[in-house]
Amino acid sequence: MQTRILIVDDEKEFVQTLSERLSIRNYSVNTAFSGEGAIEKIKKYNFDVVILDVAMPGMSGIDALREIKKLKPLTAVIMLTGQATVETAIEGMKLGADDFLQKPCETEDLLSKIDKAYERKAEHDERIREAKVKQIISSPMSVLK
Repeated sequence: MQTRILIVDDEKEFVQTLSERLSIRNYSVNTAFSGEGAIEKIKKYNFDVVILDVAMPGMSGIDALREIKKLKPLTAVIMLTGQATVETAIEGMKLGADDFLQKPCETEDLLSKIDKAYERKAEHDERIREAKVKQIISSPMSVLK
């Protein structure tokens, strides 16, 4: 199964280029050009990894991250920025970002972070599935609740 990625950045050329690079590598890619647009897509679809720019007009990447984690807590988020500060990186990590990269970044570095974030998410998903199966086995009537 392909890793489902949402790229969120207000720089359309950057989004298009990154989308092409990831699609060529067999990732399923969707895009949004604002935090608000990303939230709408996240409400409708399940993504494995969100690549999220920090500095965008309107809803900032930090605000979008906060909302993403409320809606879909297990979605992995990699923050990207051209103006990263230590404080912003720390805040993003406290809010649940999986990683933080400075733009421009090497494609191979980003791919490595995407794959690691996906692996962590898949492990979480599997543990949840196992817990649900154990619950059903130990209490079959719990399915009816």
